Amino acid sequence: MPTPPQDRSSDPPPGAAAPPPQGDLPEPGPAPPGTETGPGPDAATGPAGAEDEYAAAMKEVEDRWRRALADLDNLRKRHARELDRERGAERARTAAAFLPVIDNLELALSHAASDAGAIVEGVRAVRDQAVSLLGRLGYERHAETGVPFDPSRHEVVGVVQDPDAEPNTVTQVLRPGYGEAERQLRPAAVTVAKRE
Repeated sequence: MPTPPQDRSSDPPPGAAAPPPQGDLPEPGPAPPGTETGPGPDAATGPAGAEDEYAAAMKEVEDRWRRALADLDNLRKRHARELDRERGAERARTAAAFLPVIDNLELALSHAASDAGAIVEGVRAVRDQAVSLLGRLGYERHAETGVPFDPSRHEVVGVVQDPDAEPNTVTQVLRPGYGEAERQLRPAAVTVAKRE
């Protein structure tokens, strides 16, 4: 028996995509309980995994930064303590070096009534001892005359006309200087020959 002709008007033309099936399909909505909706176990390198690695790296860097700041603060405090201790020790060494000078001055004063000439010699010896001590500490005495004027070592307190002296040379030292230009306790106070 021949089959009745079918209506082919709803069939897609050859080569075209087939329409989605019609029928009772589930509607999209919330997943049933117990079903995972997040990335699978192989998605560790996805966006969420990269953010976790970034956060961990940032936390580690911040921790190292805080430790470095704490170490720097501790180093600064330790350095300040050591510097104060060294300053105190240096002051004590310098003061102890001057004790013999004071002892000799007291000895000279105790003999003041007996012989005036001995007092002058004693005070001169104590002065030489003090000058020698300053030299050992690195502050040599400068009281030379006839040397060219040096503004880093000399302080001019007067200008004199001296026909026997070269112009711009030291003719008299009124107060000796101690130390060099870069390490100087004080410059020498001098008079200088006038330029002609």
